[in-house]
Amino acid sequence: MTNPPMSGPGRIPAGVWVLGFVSLLMDVSSEMIHAILPLFMVTTLGASALAVGLVEGLAESTALIVKVFSGVLSDYAGKRKGLAVLGYALGALTKPLFAVAASTGMVLSARLLDRVGKGIRGAPRDALITDITPPGVRGAAFGLRQSLDTVGAFVGPLVAVGLMLLWANDFRRVFWVAVAPGAAAVLLLALGVREPAPSEGRRSSNPLTRRNLGRLGAGYWRVVLLGAVFALARFSEAFLVLRAQGSVPLALIPLVMVAMNIVYAASAYPFGRLSDRVDHGRLLGAGLLVLTAADLVLAASPHWSVILIGVSLWGVHMGMTQGLLATMVAGTAPADLRGTAFGMFNVVSGAAMLGASLLAGLLWERLGPSYTFLAGAALSLAALALLMARRARAVDLSA
Repeated sequence: MTNPPMSGPGRIPAGVWVLGFVSLLMDVSSEMIHAILPLFMVTTLGASALAVGLVEGLAESTALIVKVFSGVLSDYAGKRKGLAVLGYALGALTKPLFAVAASTGMVLSARLLDRVGKGIRGAPRDALITDITPPGVRGAAFGLRQSLDTVGAFVGPLVAVGLMLLWANDFRRVFWVAVAPGAAAVLLLALGVREPAPSEGRRSSNPLTRRNLGRLGAGYWRVVLLGAVFALARFSEAFLVLRAQGSVPLALIPLVMVAMNIVYAASAYPFGRLSDRVDHGRLLGAGLLVLTAADLVLAASPHWSVILIGVSLWGVHMGMTQGLLATMVAGTAPADLRGTAFGMFNVVSGAAMLGASLLAGLLWERLGPSYTFLAGAALSLAALALLMARRARAVDLSA
């Protein structure tokens, strides 16, 4: 049975809204932990900035790499929801591990398991959104889900800040509270989303054959390359949290992520709708310019007002580009290979994200925070130059 369409503007199906609220709840759970986890590692466990970069890079790249396998499985079975439920359930079950972690190694293990859950659910969920959404509003649908997801990403740190103030910086008690919204997300997904019945147009006997991968086409692989370049230019957001250390009280540092995610949430849906109407390349280029500006501002000064401007620009960049890249993948992949397409896109981006986060941590340790963000600005400009060169080449070929 298919999800009934909403009667409101944009004809976005009800299932997309439910998936958005599932993402919101899980992000409340995850960001309550992630907003203070770098500080917990540095102040309680004695970890270095390089160790933070290694943990974050490995965790996020693991999530993206696992998406390949879950995406392939969802294409093979013609079903998405079961894998999405499994992924959200694993994410919820790993939350207590952070509360009992006594070493950086234990934090790494918990982060890896948590991100495996994210990887399992990511590609099937995105493919499910594509399956149930009319093509003309896919940009708006991905923007809406991303916006609701990001509401959770700023509510979580706000809750963490309040509890840190209430409980005198007791990290572990905050981690225990984060278990509840994660469990609620799993229940909402299991009970609130109805998946379309499998059809021949949505099944692939073996998505990884040479013939099927060839069917993805040159347009899809260009999107994959763009996603990798974007990941290289944007390292882990944990470094935004570390940048604020020393400029504001410890319990208030998660407000950095609150500010970034408020801007992200507010901009993701409008830019998603805009992507249904304007040239994707120009919007991506504008997003890279905004990321460059964010990095330059964050490199300039550790003062809280400067950091606030920088993280706000970072949030605008995320709102402009993240839903757009997902829309571009959806628009270039055959119906029976959507899960595989999202998975392949994310494994390449995951490898790039790992390299970017390790480089950021190394520069932070050896040269200081300003050089980390200056390197990010340089990579953003390089990505913009690559994008402009490819567009110019496409124009020449069509002339």
